[in-house]
Formats: sequence, structure tokens, C-alpha cells
Amino acid sequence: MKIGIPKEIKDNENRVGMTPAGVAELIRHGHDVCVQHTAGEGSGFADAEYEEVGAKILPTIQDVYGAAEMIIKVKEPIEPEYALIRKGQLVFTYFHFACDKPLTDAMIKSGAVCLAYETVETKDRHLPLLIPMSEVAGRMAILNGAYYLQKTKGGKGKLISGVPGVKRTKVLVLGGGTVGEAAARMAAGMGADVYITDISLPRLRQLEFELPVTVHTLYSTAHNIRKELHDVDIVVGSVLIPGDKAPHLITRDMLKLMEPGTVLVDVAIDQGGCFETSRPTTHTDPVYTVDGIVHYAVANIPGAVPNTSTTALTNATMRYALELADKGWRKACKDNEALRKGLNIVEGKVTYEAVAEVWGLPYESVTL
Repeated sequence: MKIGIPKEIKDNENRVGMTPAGVAELIRHGHDVCVQHTAGEGSGFADAEYEEVGAKILPTIQDVYGAAEMIIKVKEPIEPEYALIRKGQLVFTYFHFACDKPLTDAMIKSGAVCLAYETVETKDRHLPLLIPMSEVAGRMAILNGAYYLQKTKGGKGKLISGVPGVKRTKVLVLGGGTVGEAAARMAAGMGADVYITDISLPRLRQLEFELPVTVHTLYSTAHNIRKELHDVDIVVGSVLIPGDKAPHLITRDMLKLMEPGTVLVDVAIDQGGCFETSRPTTHTDPVYTVDGIVHYAVANIPGAVPNTSTTALTNATMRYALELADKGWRKACKDNEALRKGLNIVEGKVTYEAVAEVWGLPYESVTL
């Protein structure tokens, strides 16, 4: 199969769809791989490293899309890429269709096969292609929350760990999944008092057992969340409903319960955000303030640490990319239920129920 790896063009997105090591595996399996010039530089991988393992370097993004039967990338295509994607082409990336109607419409119109990392799901309900970036995003959420808690950045002027004789900061993590666990563990490691919520009692029991004693579990209800807001310093939103919009757990009226300078970090912004006042921001312009509350809602948080993120993502996507390339998408998805759940839009049809429901579009099951 002819596989293309374009350069990401989203604001400050320095990750790349695959490392040279991953490309080497694809080539070892007999596939042709083309990589756009400088696509890997932001992650620390030079063109020469890709050429050394047998990849062909192409000068433009148009060349890569034009040559490839399968595109492997990181972030969802943005408007300049829409016209480059053609009928029958397989695009393997994060899409997050449930919060982006123009992207949804464009991919329907393209006739492409859109296989979304974020909805590839195993029988035990794990999301193997979301986990590595969730682990990075959870850790980074705390680092960024602590940074913007500085008075010079609009925050309360608190050090996340406190010092002897001074109270630690209080961190509230909404959602006990991979992002939430990573955030809670990082915050506890930095010395904060942490509260983590979830609606699953078995999950809360697991977190209680596995996380440090400075992490307190709390069943997620609007009442319980409201009670914690009066003295919270950082709130991390990490609730995920696979393929669907995130629920708004912090509403506009709840902002008045918090002290000015409180920092909200919305890791769920890719799926619409779990704060009502959230809107996507970028690494270039990452924060804004509503009613005195600092909002950080960068839609590609792991892009700030691209070397780590690209390597972690390739480790996760490699086996699935090989299966798709070796078998073709139809047979691969027929043989692998996890991959089949990744099919969101196929040749003009919406094939993921949550996406169809969000946008009021007809849903059609995939015929393999």
C-alpha cells in the first residue's frame, strides 16, 4: 500500500503521524511510504532519518495526499486539507467529529474512509489509541494549570505545592479515566491536595487504592462538584464519552462560586469541552478569562511535547496501521472489532452513531 505522512499544519502542532522507527516497520512489510519535507522536524526527526529507513521525501502536502492511498497523521484535517482528501482514500487520525460540523460535512463530501483514533475500542472498552495522548495531556494539564496559577499569568499567585507552614493548593479533577488519573497523579506528585470525581464506583475504588493518599475520591454529582468550588485552585476537565460531545460539568453560573484567578484546564475541549464557557484555544494564545476565572483550553495539549508524544502515539498506532496496510481497511476492520469501531465516516456515510446523533445525520452501519 502507498502510505503518506503529511506535515501537521494546525497551530503549533509539532507532532508527526509516525516516527522513523514506525515507518521502517511499514516498509519492512512491503509498503511504500512518503513523508512530507520537514514533517518530523518539530518532533526531532530529520528528513534524513526517514530516508535512511527507505521513505521517500516529497516537497509539498499536495504531493503527499496525491500519492497516498492511506494517510497517517495526528490531528484532524483542517480547512486547507479538505480539498486534498479524495474518494476512497483512508485517513487514519484523530477526528473528534462530534464537535466539528464543518469537518464532518467536508469528510462526508470527500467520500474518504475516516478511521478515528479516538473511537478505536477494544472488547474491554479500552481506547488504545487515545490512552497515550491522554496520559500526556493529563500530566501537561497540571503543569499548565500550575503555570497559569501564577499571579503574573492571571492566577491566584499560589505555588501548587505550597511550602512548610503554607497550605497546599487544591486541585479538582473531573473524570477518573486515563487523563484524570494522570492529572491526579501528577498533581499529587507536585504536592497538591487532589479531589477526583467519577460516576463509576468501581473506578473510584480502584483510584482510591492506586493513587497517593493525598488524592481523595468523590462521586460525581452537580451538588458535590459545587461544594468543592469555593476553595479550589485548579480544575481539570477530563470527562470523555467516546465519539460524543463531553457534558458541561461546570456551567457559567458556577464560575461565581470560585475565587478570581482559579484556573480551569479543559482537556475535553477536543470533544466540545466540559466547561460551558470553554472555547478552543491554541498554543500561541492559550488562555482567556471569564468572570475572573482563567480558562486554558488548548485543543492539542500534547503538541507542546512532540518528541514524547509522537513516540508514544506511534507505539500505539503501529500495530493497527500495519493491519490496515497489510489487509486493506475492509478486511482489517472485518477481522478486528476494535478497528471497526474506529470507522466514523465511510464513503459519504456516517457510520458512528454518536456522530450521527449529534449532528442529526442519518446513521448507516458499515458493510464489510
